[in-house]
Amino acid sequence: MIRLLFIALWTLLLAEFAMAQSSQPIPHPPIGRVERLDASLDALVPADAQVEVLASGYKWSEGPVWIKDGGYLLFSDVPNNVIMKWKEGEGATEYLKPSGYTGTAPRGGETGSNGLTIDAEGRLVMCQQGDRRVARMDAPLDKPAPNFVTLADRFQGKRLNSPNDLVFHSSGVLFFTDPAYGLEKQWTDPAREIEFAGVHRVGTDGEVTLVTDKLTRPNGIAFSPDEKRLYISQSDSKAPVWMVFDVSEDGDPVNGRVFFDSSHLAEDRAGSPDGMKIDKQGNLFATGPGGVLVIDPSGKHLGTIITGERVANCAFGDDGKTLYMTSNMFLCRIRLSTTGAGF
Repeated sequence: MIRLLFIALWTLLLAEFAMAQSSQPIPHPPIGRVERLDASLDALVPADAQVEVLASGYKWSEGPVWIKDGGYLLFSDVPNNVIMKWKEGEGATEYLKPSGYTGTAPRGGETGSNGLTIDAEGRLVMCQQGDRRVARMDAPLDKPAPNFVTLADRFQGKRLNSPNDLVFHSSGVLFFTDPAYGLEKQWTDPAREIEFAGVHRVGTDGEVTLVTDKLTRPNGIAFSPDEKRLYISQSDSKAPVWMVFDVSEDGDPVNGRVFFDSSHLAEDRAGSPDGMKIDKQGNLFATGPGGVLVIDPSGKHLGTIITGERVANCAFGDDGKTLYMTSNMFLCRIRLSTTGAGF
């Protein structure tokens, strides 16, 4: 009897220990480093800040967006045609599949969703590379389903290349980039109908118009906090630059010019100008050669957040002071002192 009582007590203690262990935060191993080129970076990225790996095992992670109401992050795994969900204490789980290619015929290329954002009504909007369109998920965020409403799939009657990244203006106008990375043969694909890689906008009336056709590889896109500037990255190895446009009073981007040229960094660092986000002070957190470049509004490179892998995109989350980064096979984050625009 005493022996049975001892076994029962020991079993109970083990169960309580297991429960206590399971309630502990999931450990996030550190990776990479912060390269500091200017003392002003210290006010944005704390001296003891570490890059943490939150999840891994992806083919090419992209397009993160923070869902404030639910307290979780969504991001694309482009080649796997899936949107993933990550939440503290729960880890990463599949959120939506298919995410970017809803056809039935097998095909290669980067078919999945890429850039993700949330519209004014709290709905998920995405660039669907495989379907060659910008679409809205026709389902609540807490009950995801592969039902989509097309917002843009053609310009002047011709099919888009493969929309890559997107951003809303406060007026409700949607801006997006349209390179050819989602086509099976990309720039030489015979199914390509538009001869240039454009930046377009979708008006509140649904009309798709051209912003510029002068960029060879338009990719990431973001507004300054006051919406007086529009930044667009160009992922062209021959001209790896970020462009900036002034936004006129009627909402037209004009006076396009080079904001930052990363050619000197691209000589010995992996990565090209890609996705970006901007903090409340107007500093760019722009993915490019070496990692996430921190560039102030004057175009000065303050430093780089390095994960050790190519970084495709980033997003502010939590209280606005956490930067989440999609880095090749990883999802990473780093805690900042600055706050993302919109928080």
